[in-house]
Formats: sequence, C-alpha cells, structure tokens
Amino acid sequence: MSGNHGKTPNARTALFLLLGINLFNYIDRQILAAVEPQIRETFFAADNPNAMALTGTLATAFLVTYMISAPALGWLADRFSRWVIIGFAVILWSIASGASGLAGTFAILFATRIFVGIGEGGYGPAAPTVLSDLFPLATRGRVLAVFCAAIPVGSALGYVLGGLINQHLGWRWAFYLVTPPGLLLGLLCFTQKDPRVPLTGGQRRPRPNRADYARLFRTRSYVLNTIAQTAMTFVLGGIAFWIPAYLHYRNQPASGTVLFGAITVVAGLISTLLGGALADGLRKRFPGSYFAVSGIAMLFAFPLFLMMLFTPFPLAWLFLFGAVFFVFFNIGPSNTAIANVSLPSVRATAFALNILVIHLLGDAAAPPLIGAIAGHFNMKIAFMFVSGVMLVAAVAWLMGIKYLEADTAAVEAAGQTA
Repeated sequence: MSGNHGKTPNARTALFLLLGINLFNYIDRQILAAVEPQIRETFFAADNPNAMALTGTLATAFLVTYMISAPALGWLADRFSRWVIIGFAVILWSIASGASGLAGTFAILFATRIFVGIGEGGYGPAAPTVLSDLFPLATRGRVLAVFCAAIPVGSALGYVLGGLINQHLGWRWAFYLVTPPGLLLGLLCFTQKDPRVPLTGGQRRPRPNRADYARLFRTRSYVLNTIAQTAMTFVLGGIAFWIPAYLHYRNQPASGTVLFGAITVVAGLISTLLGGALADGLRKRFPGSYFAVSGIAMLFAFPLFLMMLFTPFPLAWLFLFGAVFFVFFNIGPSNTAIANVSLPSVRATAFALNILVIHLLGDAAAPPLIGAIAGHFNMKIAFMFVSGVMLVAAVAWLMGIKYLEADTAAVEAAGQTA
C-alpha cells in the first residue's frame, strides 16, 4: 500500500485505462438512445401503439440489472482482485454490446441489454475503488473528477457517434464498432496489479467482516451523501429525460435538444474537473470541503434553474447552462467522500450500495414521477418540483459537513486509507 503521502507506482497508467473504459461505458449507454428510432422500425410495425413503450424497456432492462448486480459484484470486488473483476466486467458488456447489433428478435436484444447491465454492475463499484486505493487523500478529489469527466463527454459522443454510424452504416454497426475497443480495454485490465497487494510481496489485507459492513451504515456522512446523490441523480435523470418535452412546451425548435446536449458537455466537463480541484484545494483548511463544495454548488443551481423556467428564450439558455454547470460540480467531490469515509476493505461495497440507492430512487424514479406531475399540471410545475429536489441535495450535503472530518479521520486512524 502506498499510504497517504504519494500515489502508487503506475497509478497514472491505471487512471488513463479506467478513464478510457468509463468513456466507452457512457458512449455505449447513449448509443442505444441515438438509434432507438431505427430499432423501433426494425422490430415493430409503424402503427403499433406500444412500440415506444417496448423500446423504452431496453433502458429499463439495463438500469434494473445494473442496480441489482452492483452490490453482488461489489461484494466480490472486496474479496478478489478488483482488476480481474473489472476486466471480466468490461469484456462481458463489450460482447453483449456487439450481440445487441446481431440481435434477430427484440427478445434477444432485450437479453443483451441485461448482460450489458451485469457487466457495468461489476465495473461501477470497482473502478473508483481502485483509484481510491492508488491515489492519496490529498489528490483523490481531482483524480475522481477526471474519471467522472467521462460522463458528459462519453454521453455526448454516444449520441454523436451513434447518429453518424447509423446514418452511414445502419444501427447495428453502432453496436459492432464499440465492441473491439471495449475488448482491448478489458484485456489490458489483466496487466494491472491489485493495489491492495504490496508491490514487494506479502499477504493481502484481511477480508472484510460483518462489523466492517455495519460500520458503513453507521457512518453518517456516507448516509447523508447517498441521500444527496440520490436527489442529484433524480435531478439529472429527470431533466435529461424530459428536456425535449419541456422545450416543446416552451415552443422551442427541435434543434434545442442538440443545444442542450452541447451545454451538458461543456458545462459538465468544466464543472466536474473544477469541482474536484476546488474541493481538494480547500481540504487542508476546511476538512468538510467535499460536502461544502457540493452543497453550495447545488444552492447556486436551484435559483438558476428557477430563473430559467420564468425567463424567455434565448436568455433562458444562459440560466440553464449555469444550472447544469453547478449540478455537475459535485460529481468529483461527492464520490471522493464515499471513498474517504469507507474502509478500503468494503469500499467496493460502499460504492455498490450507493449505485443501487441513487439509481433506484433517483433516475429510475424521476421520469414517471415528473411525467405524472406534468400530466396533472404542466411542464413548468413539474420542473419547479425538480428545483425543489435540488434543495434537498444541498441541505443533505451541508448537514454532512460536520460529520465528514471525523468520519474521514476514523478511516485514516484505522491505518487502512489508501
């Protein structure tokens, strides 16, 4: 183990490898959305009233499988080599993505998305845990921010590449062409050493026991962080799903969705990197910086989003850019806080449980709930509700500030912080 004073040798190589994998992770997720109309045309008659609902289940199949498999595979990642888990997970989802292109029936396509979810369920908890094991506390926020910067960039590339490949080669090739890079990245994982094994040889750390897991649930900063991240995921998932309908409600052209995608990439990339760097920079003077940065940023996002709702376009785009910027600001700091307050022996499980909760109650719950509000009232009222959820996230992070320093120190005192 490297301790807290410097990163482990080859840590930078691991960061770039995991960053590349995370990029293809989000490219693969959004390619499905980019080619959904063509998938619908392939498997369903044009007059089938249930066609869109059925193709929508492809996303549900992935998300539900991802949520369920993450805790089980996170538990394995706490007991076996995390790089082996990641390698097999990436190879599985890459093969499943390629099989999506080969699917001859909708049922087979549905099954392939289940296996994509299982693969990402193995990767999701283990990847940030490896980075937390490799990099010291002082730079961990910036490192995880770089890792998470793949979220807006990969999502945008998924839309763009999916659209371009579909236009020139057909929707099936969009899945074929992401498979070889994924297989290569997965195989490269087997060349990496598990950071929990000392480079000079020796025994592994003891495996986690029941008390280690019980401690996780008693860690107030972890619980409050998960509540805040759930609210944030609800916000992001709800806006991403309903922004086309909202723009139509505001009489904006269809090209507005493309502009929103550009806003997400630019604002999301800059703010994700900046949030991690700022939280790391403030940590020595203010140990609760990871929650303070996250909570204050969400306090800024709240009024900006409200102002967007009541401002005419095109000026409303400026407020929407600001809201998206500050919502993404917490990605690096909040994930760093998970790593800092969980023992290395259960870190993968900590991330896995977080994944389960934030998706189950966040972006999985957001579309139907927001849709129900919009159906009974209108899209403005529905998005006003979303702005209220931003406040929930802000309050939870600000409440967690007073616990974060002690919880982080407790992990360091245990002599197990990477």
